[in-house]
Amino acid sequence: MNLNQIWQSAIPLLTDFGLKLIGAIALWIVGQKLIDFVSRLLRRAFRTQHIDGTLVTYLVNIISVTLKIILAVALLGLFGVETTSFAALLAAAGVAIGAAWGGLLANFAAGAFLILFRPFKLGDFICAAGVTGTVVEIGLFTTSVNTLDNVMTIIGNNKIFADNIQNFSSNSYRRVDLVAQIHHSVDPNDAMQRLKARLGQIPNVMVDPKPTVEILNFTMAGPVLAVRPCCHNEHYWQVYFDTNRIIRETFTEANYPVPEQMLSLSQ
Repeated sequence: MNLNQIWQSAIPLLTDFGLKLIGAIALWIVGQKLIDFVSRLLRRAFRTQHIDGTLVTYLVNIISVTLKIILAVALLGLFGVETTSFAALLAAAGVAIGAAWGGLLANFAAGAFLILFRPFKLGDFICAAGVTGTVVEIGLFTTSVNTLDNVMTIIGNNKIFADNIQNFSSNSYRRVDLVAQIHHSVDPNDAMQRLKARLGQIPNVMVDPKPTVEILNFTMAGPVLAVRPCCHNEHYWQVYFDTNRIIRETFTEANYPVPEQMLSLSQ
């Protein structure tokens, strides 16, 4: 058989493969478009039923991944791969991968529990697994949190579920906890009255519960005051920084001496 005969025999095969390849590419593009369309449609439908956004995102992710697997099986079928055999192979591979990557399944299970028990939802400000920020997405395996310095942080769901979770958005307000050191020669009652009067002037500080200023403890430099105004969650950092500024301004205006650490007798 010469090269011409080989080429003549190969042309139908190459043509058939090329047509299948073009068809597979077209099917993949159309399939992806349809999956995106279905995902948007489902998201809109869930929201019209007033289903929580956290649950909507989780369900849409599961459906999207399932449809993509079906699309991949259909593409293999286009090339003549036996899909039933492939499905069995995929199931066997899934068991093997699950055994080897137990952490992946643990993250998936933890994600389901996070949706079920709902310790937080999208938009909540939390501290979990050592990360503090706003929840952007709860995925199948990971949760995305945008930190205070605007860094998107991806955390494994299992790590979150296995650790303590602080949800700062659950309650309607937060208490700002600050301390103010005063000199031992300063009258604590005078300092407390001055601070209470100034705290009420800070924007967004709540009247009920009212701000508290009390003696927290004593050091060798003098009494330490606990300064605790309350505010709504969205105003926390503004009140935090304003309270620090007010402490400094109040003590300066009162001409309080600067606290100094007293040297021990052994020195």
